[in-house]
Amino acid sequence: MNEATTFLIRLLQTPSLSGQEAAAVQMMVEQMTAFGWEAFVDESGSAVGCVGTDGPLVVLLGHIDTVPGEIPVRIVDGKLYGRGAVDAKGPLATFVWAARQAELAGTLRCRLIIIGATEEEAASSRGAHAARDRYRPDFCIIGEPSGWDRVTLGYKGRLLAHYRYHQPVAHSAGEQRAAPEVMVAFWRAVEDYCQTVNAGRERLFDQLIPSLRRVSSGSDGITEWVEATVGLRLPPGIDPAALAETLRHLAGSADISFEGACPAFQSSRTTPLASAFVRAIRQHGGQPAFLHKTGTADMNVVGPVWQCPIVAYGPGDSRLDHTPDEHVALVEYERAIAVLTDVLAQLR
Repeated sequence: MNEATTFLIRLLQTPSLSGQEAAAVQMMVEQMTAFGWEAFVDESGSAVGCVGTDGPLVVLLGHIDTVPGEIPVRIVDGKLYGRGAVDAKGPLATFVWAARQAELAGTLRCRLIIIGATEEEAASSRGAHAARDRYRPDFCIIGEPSGWDRVTLGYKGRLLAHYRYHQPVAHSAGEQRAAPEVMVAFWRAVEDYCQTVNAGRERLFDQLIPSLRRVSSGSDGITEWVEATVGLRLPPGIDPAALAETLRHLAGSADISFEGACPAFQSSRTTPLASAFVRAIRQHGGQPAFLHKTGTADMNVVGPVWQCPIVAYGPGDSRLDHTPDEHVALVEYERAIAVLTDVLAQLR
């Protein structure tokens, strides 16, 4: 078993739920320190490693936190299973080992900052916000699964709405709607609004997609209440603040608050960075393709501020994100390292 696979296995074996990443962060810092790189834990709790002294500044921004759900770490038929194998410790480990291989080969002509960011899976995106304010790179690669022969150019935006409605208890035989019924009317209004926005929009990336995340209700005999969380995936052109105002109007007299607001972001396929990936993927026998994802990533946080060439890249099938079957094929992991090593040699 090679060192890159051993490192990824150790990383997967070290739990790192959002807000509880310290052990995995320390492991990553120790590995990068062992390479002779400058490595430290930043103010957000993220792992940071620096290598290279000349050339353009390239930030490799991956995330080290995972969603809950323990998956036994094991290799079966060349596939490495474990929580985070795809999202996103596999891509993060790819960053570390591609940088190491480029350094050892003497092909590194840029300055690299490798970040294992905290709380990407939480609405806070703590690590990405810290990086956004600290650095101004010439290029950025986000560590998210795309498949070894594909590159992601854009992610949809996000808005979470927390709804609460309460009213005096009324007899169920009366005319007053129960609190949960009021919430259901709000949810249907949200769905209708999204359908109006989506008229004529065939591509999922261009649609405003609502999801009902959580509902609970209760009564103390005097007051009845209902709470719900609604998530919305935003296409380009939908401003989170303007959408929040629309939801406030639809909510009527209910209380509504928001978190996790970020607009959609997409980059160009004609940048030197995207072109470098196309060449490297072809060099390794792949047919490159570009993706637009319906979820969000740290690209949404840093992209609008940095305004530099930016893509997301990493091994793994994103359809396995957050699932009990999460795994990455080791041959794909190795190919992604090889592709990224070649990309880094082109950034000068």
